Amino acid sequence: MKQDFYEILGVDKSASAAEIKKAYRKKAIKYHPDKNPGDSEAEEMFKKAAEAYEVLSDPDKKARYDQFGHAAFDGAGGFGGGGMNMDDIFSQFGDIFGSAFGGGFGGFGGFGGGGQRRVKGSNLRIRVKLTLEEIANGVEKKIKVKRKKKADGVTYKTCGTCNGTGQVTRVTNTILGRMQTSTACNVCGGAGQVIDHRPAGADVQGLIVSEETVSIKIPAGVVDGMQLKVTGKGNDAPGNGIAGDLLVAIEEQEHTTLKREGDNIHFDLYISFSEAVLGTSKEIDTVSGKVRIKLESGIQSGKILRLRGKGIPSINGYGRGDLLVHVNVWTPKSLTKEQKEFFERMQSDENFAPSPEKSDKSFFEKVKDMFS
Repeated sequence: MKQDFYEILGVDKSASAAEIKKAYRKKAIKYHPDKNPGDSEAEEMFKKAAEAYEVLSDPDKKARYDQFGHAAFDGAGGFGGGGMNMDDIFSQFGDIFGSAFGGGFGGFGGFGGGGQRRVKGSNLRIRVKLTLEEIANGVEKKIKVKRKKKADGVTYKTCGTCNGTGQVTRVTNTILGRMQTSTACNVCGGAGQVIDHRPAGADVQGLIVSEETVSIKIPAGVVDGMQLKVTGKGNDAPGNGIAGDLLVAIEEQEHTTLKREGDNIHFDLYISFSEAVLGTSKEIDTVSGKVRIKLESGIQSGKILRLRGKGIPSINGYGRGDLLVHVNVWTPKSLTKEQKEFFERMQSDENFAPSPEKSDKSFFEKVKDMFS
């Protein structure tokens, strides 16, 4: 089981954004590869801290993590699956470290030591529609995506303006003394490289639009509006940059007979008056196929039958919801002469007089049980 993100950073769930950032910086400096050369455990802790911060520093991701845990991100093969390497960390979180390591990160393709900066390509966003059955059981979707990829035959060379660092340093004399500032190189856009040979059809960055089929594993229990991430399936970056990510928004399609409420599912079952009196068996829909249920004689309209474990799996792995069958006795609106005469005779019959038992719950009690 994956370690809790709050536990990794050593903060409470109520921690502010500033406290989370401070805790991450402290962990990152402690386990930074420059301070722990050759220490694989320190490198692993460094990655874990970066992973935790990547989620908890983003309000939207933090909210999804607080609600669904690791399952909110693991299903699409994204960050939680080990998709983030050292280049990802250094390219995304360089501002956290400031001057803690002399203004950069020696090695690992980061910002320091005179090495080239590795930029990240832009992300792509798509929306995937899922049926209730697909949400209940999990599914693997193959989606065609148009993304920018490096053109065949393209070559790059080191930017002469920034010498491959991706940054330009300027020194300004002020009344407080000499101030040094670093900004992204305006020639290479911070990539540290410029195009050397551009094949026909490629854009100014040496990229060309190509259609690719991407396999997306969607875990059971996702909810409408949830966003999953497929690492490295966004647009390529020029030069030796890192590809962006494919962000997958979940859209839940409405089912014809079943209604979802959290992990539970509701089904309205209509039966005739005679079926309610005599009892019957009915075949009903579930997310895993049809099942047959038995209705006892004398069943009342408004009765709720709970089929445990026939709902949606919890995305956190905490069991499965239930299927709640709402029994509705259908009263005929028109009767034949013989039918009308029969019910007129029954009006004074004791068996047809309402006589609820103590065990029969009121409407409000049923609603309370349904949400408990």
